[in-house]
Amino acid sequence: MAKRLITCDCLGSQSINADAISRATGLEVQMPCTALCTSQINLAAAALTQGDAVFCCTQETRRFEALAEELGADPAPTFDLRDRAGWTADEGNLVPKMSALAAEALLPATPGKSLEVVSEGLCLIIGKADVALQTAENLKDHLGVTVLLEDASDVPDARGYDVIVGKLRRASGALGQFEVVIDGLQMIEPGGRGRFSLSDPRSGGISHCDILIDLRGEAPLFPANEKREGYLRADPNHAPAVSAATLAASHMIGTFEKPLYIKTDSLLCAHSRAEQTGCTRCIDLCPTGAIVPDGEHVTIDPMICAGCGACSAVCPSGAISYDAPPVDMIFRRIQVLAKTYLEAGGYAPRLLVVNAHGSEMISLSARHGRGLPADVIPLEMAALNAFGHAEAIAALAAGFASVTILSGPSTDLDALSAQTELAVALAGSEKISILDLSDPDAMSDALFAAEVPTPVGTPVRPMGTRRQITRQSARALHPDTETLALPEGAPYGAVLIDKESCTLCLSCVSLCPSGALLDNPDLPQLRFQEDACLQCGICASVCPEDAIGYEPRLNLTDTALSQDVLNEEEPFPCVECGELFGVKSTIERITEKLSTHSMFSDPNKLRMIQMCDTCRINVQYHAEDNPFQGADRPRVRTSDDYFSKRRDH
Repeated sequence: MAKRLITCDCLGSQSINADAISRATGLEVQMPCTALCTSQINLAAAALTQGDAVFCCTQETRRFEALAEELGADPAPTFDLRDRAGWTADEGNLVPKMSALAAEALLPATPGKSLEVVSEGLCLIIGKADVALQTAENLKDHLGVTVLLEDASDVPDARGYDVIVGKLRRASGALGQFEVVIDGLQMIEPGGRGRFSLSDPRSGGISHCDILIDLRGEAPLFPANEKREGYLRADPNHAPAVSAATLAASHMIGTFEKPLYIKTDSLLCAHSRAEQTGCTRCIDLCPTGAIVPDGEHVTIDPMICAGCGACSAVCPSGAISYDAPPVDMIFRRIQVLAKTYLEAGGYAPRLLVVNAHGSEMISLSARHGRGLPADVIPLEMAALNAFGHAEAIAALAAGFASVTILSGPSTDLDALSAQTELAVALAGSEKISILDLSDPDAMSDALFAAEVPTPVGTPVRPMGTRRQITRQSARALHPDTETLALPEGAPYGAVLIDKESCTLCLSCVSLCPSGALLDNPDLPQLRFQEDACLQCGICASVCPEDAIGYEPRLNLTDTALSQDVLNEEEPFPCVECGELFGVKSTIERITEKLSTHSMFSDPNKLRMIQMCDTCRINVQYHAEDNPFQGADRPRVRTSDDYFSKRRDH
């Protein structure tokens, strides 16, 4: 069913050209209302009843959802047209921008994936007695509380909750599945008169809980602790913080949906081969420690993963990809925004990538300041770090003149800067930038004052993997360039071979995880396909001659898609049958070195080194000193033998 856009000029505070937007998008766009959420609520009710409406207002989403529930209708999708486009000090043509935002909002939503997490309310509180015990008193009627104290003299007489004594050695897990290891563990012996007695101390005690409240005032138990669900850390000397943690813990009981942010394909992972470590980009970046080595690939703990998306942006092979929403949906959103803007008559749009914090800054700037320029199109991402170099240059190739990323409090700026540095090397410094501001007015001023670069002459919208899209986009941006130099650590580049050192042992071929290094079954050759190389480092680490180096670059010519010979030598013919079976220089070198060894003093044995496998086995089998030769087999007895024996007797 075709969607109808229900627009509202919000008491005449913005101008909406419904006819022009309809022509640009091919959608039915109704003439703007003036007060859709109040005096014209009947129009909203009629649109909900018909069931094909999209409201261009997010401010009153709750009101429209309540109305839909009252009418027994499905709630209508909403998107923000006013703050992102309508409220602006720019007097330019807003139709291209509004059309692009409308087209992007109508893209089909991808259902998210999640994992059920059950919390039974078992809560462990660690910290000093005065704060920890008071917190336990506040929570004992809501949760199953246990307090871990380090000093046995602090054990209270009350039994409204459990108290144990010991020292926390380590903790792991997340909401619903924490595991703690406690040394010197002592538990209360509930019988007897006077103060409670304690059991004998026991080290290495393991316990499990659903919620962990840390009131020690020391270093957090986990990296990026604010992203660890179920782990509540507060300064024991700051009463409001302790109260906030207590309130949050009281609500952490029941069944929850944990989003699954990341999709993995272990077959593509280039982490290691044959115990030789290669790519560790995702492990090095993960702020929560959710990614760990697991044999030849890595494993991501979905309970610890906070969905920052940095691993997806940095993964060179596509073994890890963001899935909330999927990576291909991000590319599609970018391309729809650019295509619709240009087809609506706009020129040189600029992409502003934001997260929820950035969207709030846009709303504040629109309501109280200058808003966004008419050519700046915001793209909200759930995880800003998932927007990597591939997405940035794909946006430029699709027709955007520049890409600006507005960082936020939850952004890993180091990871984002590394991706931006790579994108700048691929596209140009004037086209991609990070805007690290927290003031809405400063954001608007920076965007209004920025110079607009010249966009690509012929936009392209490639499809495929992130590597394929990167390559095609870079070719569109640099049609006359053959090779782009890239910074160290880039996932694109060439393998360099020191031919003087390389013996063509082909160890690198057998361990290459992407198939970039290949052999020739007919000749002693080392071949290389640059487009497939991940620059993971495994081949260099496994090379016994240290003959392999790297050159980070992006080869934009078709030679990157073909196999080039990096090193080759003359083959050695078998001295027995003439079949080519090895490298001539290697066979001659081995023969020369073994000629002085006592075991090869016999020329026939030395000659076997120069034979192919078949001839070597054949000669050795028929040799008089064949080590595999046993005694003669006994002769088979026949009937004549038995008859002869009978006659003799």
